[in-house]
Amino acid sequence: MQISVVGTGYVGLVSGACLAAKGHKVTCVDINPQRVTDINNGIPPIHEDGLPELMAEHVGTSLNATGDLRAAVMESSASLIAVGTPYKGDEIDLQFIRAVATQIGEVLADKDDYHVVIVKSTVVPGTTEDVVLPLLEEASGKTAGVDFGVGMNPEFLREGVAIPDFMDPDRIVMGGIDERTLEVMQEMYAPFADVDKMTTTPRTAEMIKYTANSLLATLISFANEIGNISSAVGVDVVEVMQGVHLDHRFNPILDDGGRLNPSFLTYVMAGPGFGGSCFPKDVKALVAHGKAKGSFPHVLDAVIDVNERQPVRMVELLQESLGDLKDKAVTVLGCAFKPGTDDVRESPSIPIIRHLVDAGATVTVHDPIALDGIRPDFGDSITYDENLDTALAGAEGVMVVTTWPEYKDLPQKLAGVSPQPPVVDGRRMFNVDDFDTYAGIGR
Repeated sequence: MQISVVGTGYVGLVSGACLAAKGHKVTCVDINPQRVTDINNGIPPIHEDGLPELMAEHVGTSLNATGDLRAAVMESSASLIAVGTPYKGDEIDLQFIRAVATQIGEVLADKDDYHVVIVKSTVVPGTTEDVVLPLLEEASGKTAGVDFGVGMNPEFLREGVAIPDFMDPDRIVMGGIDERTLEVMQEMYAPFADVDKMTTTPRTAEMIKYTANSLLATLISFANEIGNISSAVGVDVVEVMQGVHLDHRFNPILDDGGRLNPSFLTYVMAGPGFGGSCFPKDVKALVAHGKAKGSFPHVLDAVIDVNERQPVRMVELLQESLGDLKDKAVTVLGCAFKPGTDDVRESPSIPIIRHLVDAGATVTVHDPIALDGIRPDFGDSITYDENLDTALAGAEGVMVVTTWPEYKDLPQKLAGVSPQPPVVDGRRMFNVDDFDTYAGIGR
C-alpha cells in the first residue's frame, strides 16, 4: 500500500518509518527542504531511539521524503496528517491542520480514485468531521464518503520508546466516516497481527486519545498530591506507593506466579510533574473544549493546578537546605522532560530553572542531549554544560529532574566533595543514605 505522511515530527516520521518497515511504501512530506534532504540521506531530524537504524534500513526503498505534497498524494491511496496542534491560549491551534487539509483537498480535485485522508494529529473531538472534512470538500469540489474518505487514527506513542510503541502496540483505534474509509485503514494496519483493533467514529477516536492522556496525567497529579501529603505527615510516598502497587487490580499475578508490572504503575509515583508535547497540552485543550461545550471538568482543572505547583515544591525543598538562594550555585540535572528524548516542551525543569533564576541563584544545567532546547528560554542567564563532572564542580545544591542513566553515579561523584551539596531528588532515583543531605520529593 502506498501512503503519504504529511509532517515529519515525532509522530509523522516515526509513523512513516514504522509503516515502511511493515511493508508499505511511504512518502513523508515536509515544507522544510533541509528536513527533506536529511531524511533522504538517512539522517533523523529528531532524536528517537531506534529511528536511525530504521531509516538506514528503509530510506531509498520503502521510505522517502519530498516537499511535493501533490505528487505524494497523487501517488498514494491514503494520506496521514501528522502536523502540530499547539495549545494557544484557550484552544488548540488548527492553522497547520487547516492548511494541510486545504492543500490535500486541492489535489483530490484532480484525483480519480477513492483516496482516504486520515488525521493522525491530536485534535479535539469533532475536528476531523467539522473542520477537516469541510475543508477537503471545499477545496476539492467533491463529497466526502462518495469521492474520498476521511478518518481519524490517534497515536499512542511515548517519546524515547516510540518505535517499539508503534511496532508492537497494545491497541489500534481507527475512526472512519464510512466503511470504505475503515477498509483502507484496516488494510494499512493488516501487518499488525494479534493487536486489539477498534473501529469507531472519528469523534470517538479523538475522544479516546484525549481520555487516555488525561487519565495518565491524572494519575501523575494524584501521585504528586499524595506525595505532598505524605511528606507533610512524615511518611515516604515511595513506600506508600509500593503498598498500593501490590493491589492485584493494578498489578495482577500471572499464571506462573510472576507479576505483570504494567507500565502504567510508573505514572502512580510522585515526581516533579508531567511535561512533554502531549499531557499538558492535551489536558488543557480538553478542559477548554469541555467548558466551551458547557461541561466543567473540575478534576482535570485540579490536575493542571497540581502539576503547575509541583516544580515550586522542588525549589522549596532546596530552600529548606540552603535558605536564601541568592548567589547560590545550583546545578540542575536534566532539562528533557524524560530520558531518551531531546524534547523539552513543558518540561518541569523549565519552571524549576525559572524559579531558581528569579531567586537569584547561579544556575548550571546539564543534559546529555537536550541543552539546545532550553537556550531560547534562558539565553545567557544560566550556564549550559554537557560534561557532568564540570557541571557539578562548585555546586552548592543539586537538583535531579530527569532520570538519565548518567545520573546513577551521582553518589560516587559527590562522595569525595566536602562540604557535599544537598541533593533534591525529584525522581526518587536515590536513597537517603547516598548523600550527606538528601531531600526526595514526597519524603
